Amino acid sequence: MIKVSEEAKKKISALMSEGGFNPGADYVRVGVKSGGCSGLSYELNFDKSQAEGDKVFEDNDVKIVVDKRSVLYLAGTILEYSGGLNGKGFVFNNPNAQRTCGCGESFSL
Repeated sequence: MIKVSEEAKKKISALMSEGGFNPGADYVRVGVKSGGCSGLSYELNFDKSQAEGDKVFEDNDVKIVVDKRSVLYLAGTILEYSGGLNGKGFVFNNPNAQRTCGCGESFSL
């Protein structure tokens, strides 16, 4: 469902540990909400539990939960991390997006 690059995995583990989450047991919550300059925007948070109706995935030792409304929008997405001087942070490479904004934080279908 959602793939996690090696760089994203490293950054997620570090951020989870800093925030009091356990990278081996807790979740990365990924979702889509209305808004952003292209119509839909991505959400990424950490969570200690699943909610009713969540879909659970695991890739590259990262546990991911997605609410049922967001699953169709995110199918096949690769979560990457780009650091450095010109890095953007977390980047969603979504094959379903027909148009994205310049910053890459929102998209439309």
